[in-house]
Amino acid sequence: MPSIAGMDVRKLITPGRIAIGIIILGGVIITLRRFAFGLGATTNLSDQVPWGLWISFDVISGVALAAGGFTMALLVHIAGDHTYRGLVRPAILTAFLGYLLVIVGLLFDIGKPWNIWHAIIYWNHHSAMFEVAWCVMLYTTVLLLEFLPMVLERFGLHAPMRIIRAIQIPLFITGIVLSTLHQSSLGSLFLLTPGKLHPLWYTRYLPLLFFFSAVTVGFAMVMLESFLSSKFLRRGLELRLLARLGRYLAFADIFYLILRIQDLTRRGVWGEAFTGSTESIFFLAEMALFTVPLFILFSSRLRRQRTPLFLASLMIVIGLVLNRLNISLVGMLRSTGGSYLPNWQEIWLSVFLVLCAALVFGLAARFLPVFSAEGPRDAGAGAKRSTDGASQAAPA
Repeated sequence: MPSIAGMDVRKLITPGRIAIGIIILGGVIITLRRFAFGLGATTNLSDQVPWGLWISFDVISGVALAAGGFTMALLVHIAGDHTYRGLVRPAILTAFLGYLLVIVGLLFDIGKPWNIWHAIIYWNHHSAMFEVAWCVMLYTTVLLLEFLPMVLERFGLHAPMRIIRAIQIPLFITGIVLSTLHQSSLGSLFLLTPGKLHPLWYTRYLPLLFFFSAVTVGFAMVMLESFLSSKFLRRGLELRLLARLGRYLAFADIFYLILRIQDLTRRGVWGEAFTGSTESIFFLAEMALFTVPLFILFSSRLRRQRTPLFLASLMIVIGLVLNRLNISLVGMLRSTGGSYLPNWQEIWLSVFLVLCAALVFGLAARFLPVFSAEGPRDAGAGAKRSTDGASQAAPA
């Protein structure tokens, strides 16, 4: 059997690597096609439906899915709960890559990407998008500075490390403020659509709901990242820590649901949820994805188990994505008079971008001290891990 540097070729060429290679090759081809021939050649967008999957998923959902950085900074460095200190660096890396993904996704979606710098020069103080643009730029810069210690530590650059550490707390505070501003401002953007956005989602509380749903999914993304990095990077799982973090997720989730239910009740639109329309089906699916995890998260027995805890965090992440798709796409279609289904190239490119972020995370975790500040894991207490993946007991 042929070998490369003494390694069996069959071990290098695996189905997973072949699939990754195909996705990357396809993503590069679609990228070239998009910028050579425009949006019409690669999307199903139209004058009636100018926002599609790339804005709804890559940008609007992506901003919220990157909220783990500011939620963990708030919990550990501002609230002072250092139990979760080991989860901060992976959360910051995930958030940094998430915001870079948002920026790249926006470049794909806007008709003239070479004009993206206009927000820096041409100021419109009355525009929600102006505020979002500036907050995203500034927060990405803050995340870069928060990420730098991993690079400086890796190369033993102690002098700049001392500078970063001296401004660390102001950096975290700045990041939290910027995140609060633009997470809510994305909701403010849709306040401009009365009569267009379906009543199941249109409310004056959209900025508040956008912010608290981002906080909720921030905790869920930290947990999901821990599960996935444990599996694919072959590292230990902080199951005890995640079980405890699940309590924060439970209270954030139920608080968000209470706000949502109170708003729907106050506006008297519950009848719209049971009409059997496309909007009602998507709404009920979204609410179920936020509600079902509570049965896991408020059960000390289920919260201590690997699979239920993973499913709870995954459902909330999917629920958040569906919420943003409902608001920016599903809830708008009827009023536009148009129709839209994503072109296969739109779906492929979104998968390609997420895959690129995952690969960069894996490389960073391999070569940088991303997990160096971790707290005790399951095995740290001397407990033996079950070979079949069964969970260890975690404090309730």
